[in-house]
Amino acid sequence: MDAKLDRLREIVRGYESALVAFSGGADSALVLKIAHDELGDRMRGLVAVSPTMARRERASAEEFAARLGAPLDMIESHELERPGFAQNPTDRCYHCKAELLELARPHADRFGLREVLLGTNLDDLGDHRPGIAAARERGARAPLVEAELTKTEVRALSRTLGLSTWDKPQLACLSSRFPYGTEITPQRLAQVDRFEEALHDLGFRQLRVRFHGEVARLEIEETELHRALEMRREIAALGRDLGFTYVALDLVGFRSGAMNEGLVALRRYT
Repeated sequence: MDAKLDRLREIVRGYESALVAFSGGADSALVLKIAHDELGDRMRGLVAVSPTMARRERASAEEFAARLGAPLDMIESHELERPGFAQNPTDRCYHCKAELLELARPHADRFGLREVLLGTNLDDLGDHRPGIAAARERGARAPLVEAELTKTEVRALSRTLGLSTWDKPQLACLSSRFPYGTEITPQRLAQVDRFEEALHDLGFRQLRVRFHGEVARLEIEETELHRALEMRREIAALGRDLGFTYVALDLVGFRSGAMNEGLVALRRYT
């Protein structure tokens, strides 16, 4: 791991200057930390703020950057207004990443920063991630991929460096809570965000509220399913208060990219 950390530092030093697209998650947090260490005043962080970002994550990102002492800019993103995004096609992430980078590149130029860095790790390359194509087309760099770092290794290095994000639950844009083809609206995003925030306040860490019209399907860590069942009446009441008619508990539990399961099944039969 020491060799991998050295390699990551070497890669980042080679960029000369950089703008780090920071989401608040473990991957981009490590990139922000290393960029700040290696580039000093030749780097900045950027958070793209929109209704697709959970409210608590905005505050968390600001706090993390402040603890590092890294300069961080918050900029409004408008992916919901991009043609095709709100209809939630299977390449939705392409439109989202395109919006981010089309904001990030001019911002980097404004500060004379050469590269735009993303927190993509090696494991991300094996999933359905159209956003990676948008990043490649727009010249963004992925230092974790260049250093051949997996998610597990990112967490291990983050722990070694004392980053609070080392064991932070996996993040994803709130748009990922909607089945492909289901329209994404600010109201629905806020509905999901408030429900997830309420569940976090109950002590659940890794979770997703998947939107299925009147039904909220909850994915919770397998080790926490028993507690969710014990609290089922309270959780159901929270869902109803937020406008869901039914609250269902997914017995498989949390898994990243669950909405892609239906996409895989569709490909199998087409």
